[in-house]
Amino acid sequence: MLADSRILFAFLLTAVAGLSTGIGSLIALLAKKTNRNFLSISLGFSAGIMIYVSFMEMMPTALTGLTGVYGEKQGALYLILAFFCGILLINVIDFIIPENVNPHEAHGVEDMQKEIQLKRTGIMVAISIAIHNFPEGIATFTSALESLDIAIPITVAIAIHNIPEGIAVAVPIYHASGSRKKAFWYSFLSGLSEPLGALLAFVFFFHFWTPALNGLILSAVSGIMVFISLDELLPAAEKYGKHHLSIAGVVAGMLVMALSLFLFI
Repeated sequence: MLADSRILFAFLLTAVAGLSTGIGSLIALLAKKTNRNFLSISLGFSAGIMIYVSFMEMMPTALTGLTGVYGEKQGALYLILAFFCGILLINVIDFIIPENVNPHEAHGVEDMQKEIQLKRTGIMVAISIAIHNFPEGIATFTSALESLDIAIPITVAIAIHNIPEGIAVAVPIYHASGSRKKAFWYSFLSGLSEPLGALLAFVFFFHFWTPALNGLILSAVSGIMVFISLDELLPAAEKYGKHHLSIAGVVAGMLVMALSLFLFI
């Protein structure tokens, strides 16, 4: 059974990742222009961390757990099924949210000022972010239960990924209401679904935690993170900046994650 301190720290990491939307709102409310090159590198860096840790750490750990319970052939099959179920879950969530309010469609601070029906847009984006961040909360929480060496880089990656989402909420709300406070709180609170996702994982999964369930969840979480990286982070990084900057960010993210895992062997 995991120690209470590990569980509490897992919740703390999830809260940090989710509520970093508030950092995005502060940037939006204080900056007059988006630093697109920096954002492009940062989003690529986030994608690099998620892709590397998914394939090089979480999937092998999941495979070990599943084959230990079900045998080599059946365990590998369950790994594959869980991985693509994770992709399917986040893809369905993306599909049901209209593209014009999808928080993962790249926007800069200066672009958002041109939106019409700003308040409605901001509220819809906040709701969309809450829906998107729910499985990310499960991902952060469950990875922290498995290993803090994995969870801390994932927390950083998801936090970076949530910053432009905070911008997407705060700017239309501010320009519609004229209230910086209201814009900040809408953006900040939209990230609360991430710790709520962690709470759901704790309530429904923790008391039934087994090596097999751990392997299935790690596989599904890997699928979620790979999909987010390929479908959302990399296209956004390309849109914000130059192609080579986004790829440099990806490689840097992979390198940092590789060194981090190597140092803790």
